[in-house]
Amino acid sequence: MADVNQGSVLPGETTPPALDGLNATDSNGTDAVNATVAKFVATPEGTALAYGSLVFMALLPIFFGALRSVSCGKSKNSSDMPETITGRDAARFPIIASCTLFGLYLFFKIFSQEYINLLLSMYFFVLGILALSHTMSPFMNRIFPASIPIKQYQLLFTQGSGETKEGEIVNYEFDTKDMICLVISTVVGVWYILKKHWIANNLFGLAFALNGVELLHLNNISTGCILLGGLFVYDVFWVFGTNVMVTVAKSFEAPIKLVFPQDLLEKGLGASQFAMLGLGDIVIPGIFIALLLRFDVSLKKNTRTYFHTSFLAYIFGLGLTIWVMHTFKHAQPALLYLVPACIGFPVVVALLKGELTEMFSYESSEEVLPHYPTVSGSPASLANSMHSSSSPRWRRNNPPVFNGAPEDGCRFMGS
Repeated sequence: MADVNQGSVLPGETTPPALDGLNATDSNGTDAVNATVAKFVATPEGTALAYGSLVFMALLPIFFGALRSVSCGKSKNSSDMPETITGRDAARFPIIASCTLFGLYLFFKIFSQEYINLLLSMYFFVLGILALSHTMSPFMNRIFPASIPIKQYQLLFTQGSGETKEGEIVNYEFDTKDMICLVISTVVGVWYILKKHWIANNLFGLAFALNGVELLHLNNISTGCILLGGLFVYDVFWVFGTNVMVTVAKSFEAPIKLVFPQDLLEKGLGASQFAMLGLGDIVIPGIFIALLLRFDVSLKKNTRTYFHTSFLAYIFGLGLTIWVMHTFKHAQPALLYLVPACIGFPVVVALLKGELTEMFSYESSEEVLPHYPTVSGSPASLANSMHSSSSPRWRRNNPPVFNGAPEDGCRFMGS
């Protein structure tokens, strides 16, 4: 058993309420039994359901985000175009993420956790609405009744006026379908703000992950290896070397992780004992898997060998993470297992097929699969790439910064 004061979180356990053992004496002077609170221990069925559900939810944004990443270059709106991550961006990202993570750790130690989380909740409320709207847009295009007229709208903010205009700050084009998506997403956002319900959290988390996989593009395999390798070291250091990652993860109230209750079978939707998986453990391998799908498309062989290989490697790595976590009873950095699997398996396949040189010389381009769904829905002009500040008009020249980077989940743990 781990000391709860160390910030360790064990699978299937949670910290008990802070109750002192009250010593009571009866009229005969004999000591009463000390009051104790038993720790929650998940049933095998509850544990299997929780982690099985997390694995399934993790696969959804990777699979559909990868497919949408192939075709998102068809969008006529320049703000819907993907952000390209270069080798330079990938090399410095672990450093930026480490500084941000430690900064958050200090903030939680110095300032009130309540006010920090209130500020973060409002930020992710806005960003979550936009991300969920973008995620819903292709489905809304399919089910929207043809009998309802579609009107076009534009929200435009510029700096200056008249002849002194210096440029656009916000250029947001949307239509009737987008407005419906925004309304539905706003309802989910209000639900999340008021209740912090785990279902609302997961809806936002899945939207963030899918947008990240779809709109963040690695430019080549080498860049992917640099990014995954750097975050491999980052993840291992901050989880095993310090208590910073676990402390921030337990204090950070934002939809940047997927959660599923281990006591769902006992308490239903009101369950409160959660297993969690950070979005970083989905998006980081996911953008690499999406790159391999685009590489498959570029080969023009009508096969998806590398995509399927890396997708199965991700399942293997995540399963191995769960097994190790339950064996050693300690929160695990998922990238410790995901990175070798997601890089190693495709590289071995490329060696066997004699395509290793071709793989590493591939530069990601706007290859399009004609039968895959195209990206539509202008809310992406606000939620593009999940990396910017609250400004809806992203600057393509800026290096991408992954939203939620400080925690990036970067571990698989039960609480």
